[in-house]
Amino acid sequence: MRKIFLAALLLGFVVFAGMNLTESVTPYVSIAEAVASSNNVQVKGLRDKNFTQQQTCDEFTFSLLDEVTGETMKVKFDGIKPDQFDDAYHIVAVGKYDAADSSFHAKKLLIKCPSKYEGQKPPA
Repeated sequence: MRKIFLAALLLGFVVFAGMNLTESVTPYVSIAEAVASSNNVQVKGLRDKNFTQQQTCDEFTFSLLDEVTGETMKVKFDGIKPDQFDDAYHIVAVGKYDAADSSFHAKKLLIKCPSKYEGQKPPA
């Protein structure tokens, strides 16, 4: 009886952990896939230098450029502009697209700068 209880408890824990893990996984997608998705995703792109960045007291707005398709997407980040943002080669925005205001609401930004130990990458 005790073995059955422990097996059921272990199975319940595995199912619970699996459900929470699948909710926390955020896949990398293109800008077009991010716009179509209703889930949290990660979008990798370049900083769109043709878009004027805006900083309010609690939100930083910029545009992300898909280096493959050339498509752009407005991104609103809940926070202040990261220190190395202007030096970034790639930017990964983690969040969800909001069709109501046609922008991607990022909860986290990952800034990828060229390494000081590697040669500088050519500008996009």
